[in-house]
Amino acid sequence: MIQLHDTSLSYDPSTQVLRGISLNVRQGEFVSLLGPSGCGKSSLLRLIAGLVEPSRGQLSIDGQPARRFRQTNRGVSLVFQEPRLLPWRNVRRNIALPLELSKVEPADQQALVQASLELIGLRTEDAIKYPRMLSGGMRMRVALARALVTKPSVLLLDEPFAALDDLLRQQLNEELLRIWGERQPTTVFVTHNISEAIFLSQRVIVMASHPGRIKATIEVPFDYPRSHTLRATGAFGNLVGEVGDLLRMEST
Repeated sequence: MIQLHDTSLSYDPSTQVLRGISLNVRQGEFVSLLGPSGCGKSSLLRLIAGLVEPSRGQLSIDGQPARRFRQTNRGVSLVFQEPRLLPWRNVRRNIALPLELSKVEPADQQALVQASLELIGLRTEDAIKYPRMLSGGMRMRVALARALVTKPSVLLLDEPFAALDDLLRQQLNEELLRIWGERQPTTVFVTHNISEAIFLSQRVIVMASHPGRIKATIEVPFDYPRSHTLRATGAFGNLVGEVGDLLRMEST
C-alpha cells in the first residue's frame, strides 16, 4: 500500500533530514516508527501524507504519488500530537469538518459523523460540547473521530497519546486497536514509547538519526486481538528490552 524506495528529504542543501529510506507497508498493516528525538519520524510521516515532497527517491501509495492519493475520497488522514480542534465548533461540527471540506452532502455528513462518534465511544451528549469542556483524553478521541469520519484507507498518527497519563494512554491504545480491527486502515504510528510501539504494531521500524534512516525492522510475534494482560507477560517484556537495547546503542 505504501512504498518508499531510497527516499531522502532535505529542507536545504546543508540539512538532510532523511536518507535512503526504503520501506513497504502492506494494505491493512499496522506499523510503528520508533526512534530518538530528531531522527525524522514526523518528517517521514509528513512525506507519506503528501505534505512534503521527497528530495530524492520514490514514494507512492497504492501506486499513486502521495499527494494525489491524499486528494481521493478515501485517502489519508493524519492525527497530530495536539488534537487541533476548532474552539468555536462543538464536537459534532469538529468531526464534520473533513466532510465539509470534501463537499459531502449534508444528509450524508450526519450519518457519517454519527457513525464516527459511535466508533470512538463518544456519547450523544458529548457531541454538543465544545473543546474547552473536554478532558485531554476526550479531545484526542474527538481528533481520532474526525480523522476516521472519511473512512480513510491510510491512517497516520504522530504521537497522539504522548501528553496523556500512562493509564489513559494504555486505554486509548486498546481503543485504537479495536478500531483498527474493525476498519483495517493501513496505519503508521509514530511514538517514542517502546511498549506502546510493540503493543500496537505488527512491525516496529527502529530509526537512527543524523540523518534519519532505518536501523532495524522488528516483527512483533503477538496475535490479535491484544489485551492489557499482554504487557505483563515475559515475552512482551523481553521484546521491550531487546528494542530498548537497539535504541541505547544508537544514543551512545
